[in-house]
Amino acid sequence: MPKPLNVLFITADQWRGECLSARGHMVRTPNLDALAADGVLFTRHYANTAPCGPSRACLHTGLYLQNHRSGTNGTPLDRRHPNWASESLKLGYDPVLFGYTDTSVDPRTVAPGDPRLATYEGVLPGLRPLVHLPEGAPDAWLDWLRAQGAPLDAEGGWSSGRWRAYVDRPVGGAPGSGDDEWGAHRAPTHYPVEWGQTAFLTDRILDYVAGEQAEGRPWFVHASYLRPHPPFFAPEPYNTMYDPTSVPPPVRAASAAEEGATHPLLARMVEHPFLAAPANPRHLQQLRATYFGMQSEVDTQLGRILDWLDVSGAAADTVVVVTSDHGEQLGDHYLLHKLGFFDESFHVPLLVRDPRARFDAMRGSIVDEFTEHVDVMPTILDLLDLAVPSACDGRSLVGLAAPWRDEVHWEYDFREPADRSLERRFGVTMEQCALTVLRDAHGKYVHFSGYPALPPVFFDLDDDPDELHNRAGDPAYAVTVLDYAQRMLAWQGRHRDRTLASMKLTPSGIFEHTAARR
Repeated sequence: MPKPLNVLFITADQWRGECLSARGHMVRTPNLDALAADGVLFTRHYANTAPCGPSRACLHTGLYLQNHRSGTNGTPLDRRHPNWASESLKLGYDPVLFGYTDTSVDPRTVAPGDPRLATYEGVLPGLRPLVHLPEGAPDAWLDWLRAQGAPLDAEGGWSSGRWRAYVDRPVGGAPGSGDDEWGAHRAPTHYPVEWGQTAFLTDRILDYVAGEQAEGRPWFVHASYLRPHPPFFAPEPYNTMYDPTSVPPPVRAASAAEEGATHPLLARMVEHPFLAAPANPRHLQQLRATYFGMQSEVDTQLGRILDWLDVSGAAADTVVVVTSDHGEQLGDHYLLHKLGFFDESFHVPLLVRDPRARFDAMRGSIVDEFTEHVDVMPTILDLLDLAVPSACDGRSLVGLAAPWRDEVHWEYDFREPADRSLERRFGVTMEQCALTVLRDAHGKYVHFSGYPALPPVFFDLDDDPDELHNRAGDPAYAVTVLDYAQRMLAWQGRHRDRTLASMKLTPSGIFEHTAARR
């Protein structure tokens, strides 16, 4: 019997898909570049929704949002859905977590008053958390920082914990402040780089895998890094690694008002104080430069793990998968964070390395086919020779079996069960606060469940790659828009929940149709 594989499944948070030096971007990512050279880089990979919790639900279950229905941070994930961690238990793996998964617990599976019911930052079923670092309370890191002598209880912190004054604010001020022309995002963090959460998590991962390797046990690690998620501050030297004057300016219309004229929802977004990008162009350029520095910091730490795999000999038995939960607007279209329908929020990297000979034909290749987060779970299971549950919407990327898809889809729920302001603003119900995107190489169609109050959007990507001109109401595009709308309807029909629908009970036993789905 061959030795069971180790699996290292890494997610960064909020990492845009083009931000790899292997793709010609200015951000320097030598370690991810090396991984791509020995594996496969998927250049047109897309998250299927945002923000964190819903996107990770797609990533971990292989289901589109329309099927897993965990649409917001805090919407429970139905426990009936299998995931890569629960499936790996069948092979005797002990899948462990370093970081977080933002999985909102199914309230039907826990007792009333369970503390998991008070947070969206729960743990994916099947995973054993060794170092749980939820964003709101990264206690393991904070305890370690206190042991190093960090002043976590200094005055001036936020109401959720005085430790935030040290951890989440830069030297010299609060977010949005700054005395020099580049603003607060140029200032370094209070802590040195070796005290950062990224380095801390890497240290814990290396301790664990070294111990498992020494005992000869195959291991399965999910490493979920917070950065480059905001706040956009980096430790030295990463805060000044990139010159803001050399950073490309954001892609956007001539004004926020002109941008908002594209669609009523976009008009609401660009005026929202939390979502709007800094008005000062120099501050925005520095924010973008700092974001790139944060990515280089993560790449450096990932390099430590990849180097250990090589030096220890574990690389020969370890599958590595790297991606991100979603992207980041980074000032494009006057927005920050992850939301809406623009590519910047949904286009993310995907790298896969398998050490075995069966993977050699793909090694070092760059794949330009459209791939999605729902494909990651089937890919991991396929690499482990596990059956993919028939309910999965995605397909294994091993070999990219033809015919492959020529379009991608994502959904975005902007409902807020605890706040009905958008329902009132647009005159829609909570269920109508949702959109679905069909994007191919030539166009992007966005359909709103609140139609006609919320009309559709169509971008001609051949003539308008920056997505600045909505052609949905242009008579010259009527036939094209209808074609995209019909294709979207067909896609939704193909991907309705089919947990048991592929089975049939017969006198000869249970028959299950297992053909791959497009």
